[in-house]
Amino acid sequence: MNADPRDSRSLFSARVEGDGLLLRPWDPLSDAEVDAFLRGTSDPEFQRWNTPITPVTDPDGAREALLARAARLADGTGVSFRIADAAGGTTLGHIGVTEIRRALAVARIGYWVLPEARGQRVATRALGLVARWAFRELGLHRLELDHAVGHEISCRVAERCGFRYEGTLRGALFEAGRRDAYRDAHLHARLATDPEPERGTAP
Repeated sequence: MNADPRDSRSLFSARVEGDGLLLRPWDPLSDAEVDAFLRGTSDPEFQRWNTPITPVTDPDGAREALLARAARLADGTGVSFRIADAAGGTTLGHIGVTEIRRALAVARIGYWVLPEARGQRVATRALGLVARWAFRELGLHRLELDHAVGHEISCRVAERCGFRYEGTLRGALFEAGRRDAYRDAHLHARLATDPEPERGTAP
């Protein structure tokens, strides 16, 4: 039986495991996880492609960001997963299912990987796991993701996980490091009725 996205208990206890990864919600009370989240969002490659509305620049800011994500867990509108190595528990990155719209059974996905974990197909493995989980456990029909035009690695990850390119969103994202200028984004989406993509090598 699928979990109701309105049941926050299903999100608080969410665990997704497979393909060498373990995904569970971030713990804002863990100093180690706060530090990992800060390193991820402070990384130059992350900042090249992402300009958060509220910048995360220090441990207090990182903890506040994780507490905000915990609040979305509580109201059933999103879940932010810490991506970890299943064998050793090392933090590898982040993937979130956000903006869950219950009436349409639609949500958005975003992800990033820590510098030391790149080149190991972490994003591809995590996205595949989370998509299957969201369709099966949350009963969602459509998952969307977007990335800044030019972010070819994210584009390939999306397509190899069955997220089809649907078009260009004009001026949809902030320019790198600015909140007074905008850039275009590519929109990708996957439906619960789409065929499962073939497995292969990917970033």
